[in-house]
Parts: sequence; structure tokens; C-alpha cells
Amino acid sequence: MVRYKELSEALRQKIVAAYESGESTYMDDHGPPVPKVLPFPSQVIYNRVGKCGSRTVVLLLRILAEKHEFNLVSSDIHNKTRLTKHEQVELMRNISTIPQPFLYTRHVHFLNFTRFRIEQPVYINIIRDPINRFLSNYFFRRFGDWRGEQNHLIRTPRMKDDERYLDINVCILENYPECSNPRIFYIVPYFCGQHPQCREPGVWALERAKQNVLENFLLVGILEELEDVLLLLERLLPHYFSDVLSIYKSPAFWKVGNLTGTVKKHTPTLEALQVLYRRMKYEYDFYNFVRDQFHLIKRKIGLKSSHPSLSHEPTFLRELSLRTPDPLEDVDEEEEEALDDANNWLVQP
Repeated sequence: MVRYKELSEALRQKIVAAYESGESTYMDDHGPPVPKVLPFPSQVIYNRVGKCGSRTVVLLLRILAEKHEFNLVSSDIHNKTRLTKHEQVELMRNISTIPQPFLYTRHVHFLNFTRFRIEQPVYINIIRDPINRFLSNYFFRRFGDWRGEQNHLIRTPRMKDDERYLDINVCILENYPECSNPRIFYIVPYFCGQHPQCREPGVWALERAKQNVLENFLLVGILEELEDVLLLLERLLPHYFSDVLSIYKSPAFWKVGNLTGTVKKHTPTLEALQVLYRRMKYEYDFYNFVRDQFHLIKRKIGLKSSHPSLSHEPTFLRELSLRTPDPLEDVDEEEEEALDDANNWLVQP
């Protein structure tokens, strides 16, 4: 289906005024200007999940937006994923006014445009092994990345030393809030949406998230197979992602990409991982579902995967810490819950 961008109201008024005054116009000599043909889809949202390679993708999008002349709007709001009804409507209306074609990206849970009778954009996203995502966030919050630990200490002055240097095994095995539900129920709400029940670990949120993936997301990839994700995006959305894989693999891009990596990151004990895995059963159910859907799309397109087929066994049994390359960390990204009262982390249930 081809869509056309209408002449702006201001331009139409200018043409009418010139015609009424007797002045010659382009329309007099040549007829109406040919409308600009828009690609389809021309409205894309990347509601990026924290610590799932989003900064890598956003850096690529900045290059691609200039190359392919689409409007990239990357929100600088990193710590407000849940919105009131009024905030939802305001954000959706703002998004819908962006000149097309556009790609809007922000850390925000799924927004249902059709509920408010606004045209629904196409969604894309990338997720990651849930435990690996949790570990990346746990250590990044405390120690940062390549910019250095001292720099990160300055950036997080509210964090007390007892919290910063809390052993992750203690956090998990002694059931600290940061390492327990609902805090670790993180990925599913990005796809479930803004309903309060989406933040409650359970079957309802899980099934709603799966339904949204099938009905509203053109593609949800997995970070463990990022090159295949980029290749599929290039095939499915060529007017946005054409040449993305060659850019990603270029030495110039990795001059930036090498300046990354969460510091002091290490894998918890097997006992702690097993406890964490059980707590994250809904996250893993969703991750496995997305991975299966991603592989199904690859087969339909005829993309032969270079990655071995993995069972749905716990990934920590496959040396989890080595499976996923560290993406570029989002400079200002923080867990939304981490902005609560700084003392709450010590209150165990």
C-alpha cells in the first residue's frame, strides 16, 4: 500500500492566496506538485529495552537517518517507562506529529495507539537473555563502564557503599528487592504495555506480551544474534536499515564500539543462578517465545543461521557470561525503580 504526504496547510493557503490575487503560481504552469511518495511503513517505534544493545542500535540509526533521510527522534527520557493515561495520550499525539517517515525510540512500555483512535505505528525491538541482562544492569549501576569507576562514583552520589559493593550472591540468595520480583520482572512489561497488571509477574502479563509481539511488532530480535537481527531489519525495513550490517561491521563504527563494556562484571555462583532462574520463569518463557518467533522469521525469509539451535535449557549451564557480547551501554540509562528512595534496597521482604 502506497501512502502520500499531503501538502501542508500553510503551503495550501499560500497557493490559494496567490491564485486569488492573480499571481502566477507553480500550479498555473505545471499543475499540482507531485506528492512525495512515502515508504511503508513510514511510522516506526523502537521502544528499546534497557541493557539489550539499544545504544549500539541508536548509534547505527543516527548514521542511517542521515544516509536515508528519515526523521530519527531519540528521547532523552530514560527513567520513565510507565505513564499515566494523560501522559500516554500526550506522547502518542506528539509521536504522530513527527514528519514521516520517522523512527521514534525511547525506553517505554508498549503504547496502544488504537485504544485512543490514533494510527498505530509499527514496532521493533531487541531483547536479551534475562539473567545476562540483569547482570549487566547490576554491575553497570554500581561501577559503570569504560569511562571509569571514579567517574561513575561521581555520577551516582546517592548510592551508599553498602549497596555499591553488595555481593551479588548475597543479593540473590538473601532475597534483596533488587534481586527479586517484581524488580527483576523487567522485559515482559515492555511488550505487555501500560496496564498496571503488566508489572505483576504472572501468566496474564506474559500472554498479553506474547499477543502484542504477534500483532504489533514487525520484528523482535535477540541480542545473542545481533548480526542476524540487523540483516532481517535490512530486509524488512530497507528504507530505514539498508546497509546497516556493513556499517556495523566497519572499522570506523567499532572505533566507537570498542569504548564500552561493563566493568567488574562477573557471574554469580551456580546456586545463585539457579535461584535467579526460578524467579525469572516468566521472563524466560517470554524470551524463549521471542527466540522461537525470531528463528521462524529467519526460516521464512530463507536466512540460514550461523548460530546453533539451542534448547530451552537454562542458559547459565552454557557458560552464560560468555554467550552475549556486551553492547554499548546507555550513558544515562537507569532502572526506573533505582530512582526510588535510596534506602529501600535494604528492606528485605
